[in-house]
Amino acid sequence: MSLNKIIYKNIVFYFVLFFLLAIWAFWPNYFSHVLTDIQPHIHFHGITMSLWCLTLIGQALLIRLKKYEIHRVVGKFSYVLAPLILISGFNTAHASIVDNIVHNGSYYSTVALMFNSLIFFGILYGLAIYNVKKPLIHARYMVCTLFPMFTPLTDRLIYFNFPSLVDLFPTIEGTPMVWLFGFVLANLILIVLSIWDWQSKKRNTVFLFVLSINIIYNISVIAFHKFSFWRRISDWIMGLPLS
Repeated sequence: MSLNKIIYKNIVFYFVLFFLLAIWAFWPNYFSHVLTDIQPHIHFHGITMSLWCLTLIGQALLIRLKKYEIHRVVGKFSYVLAPLILISGFNTAHASIVDNIVHNGSYYSTVALMFNSLIFFGILYGLAIYNVKKPLIHARYMVCTLFPMFTPLTDRLIYFNFPSLVDLFPTIEGTPMVWLFGFVLANLILIVLSIWDWQSKKRNTVFLFVLSINIIYNISVIAFHKFSFWRRISDWIMGLPLS
């Protein structure tokens, strides 16, 4: 079966599975406290990200049901939702890091982890919209908007449910690099998708391109904290009034 048919037939299931994993990952520190006193910026980000997952599910279902006109109308909602995700994401990332008084390697790596993932998401969404008149390419980029979200899920799933694994990861100045699991998982999936797609008649390179961007993102988190240029950029970002 071709990858196009796999995506067409099963993508709703994969989107639902991802959303259920997100609920599981964020249950201890967000969803189980959603009606309690949670800071507004966290609610803002939680709502926008939940809406993104629900939008992907709904849009895939509409394509499956051949409701193309409704799909196009709902798609215009993303023109508002995607920027809100970036705004809420930058606000939440800034707020969660800004009070850290120790500006060590782990600190600068965390800045790359959180902010560069948002840039990664923005690039993927922008490419999806740019290719909106090319359904197969558009669909691939929309699927890939989930990859920048892997580490927030895998990090929390490991810390909350498999804490014994944390000490197995290498560290940056004493902080476990738990996000390596999410990086490896995303890259493996992208490699499989790239090979599968390349073997098709159309030989699409979307997943290969996304893999390349993802590797650059991964390198920024793993290594950029060692360089003065990134420390200057990070200090500038954290000096902005984003939260």
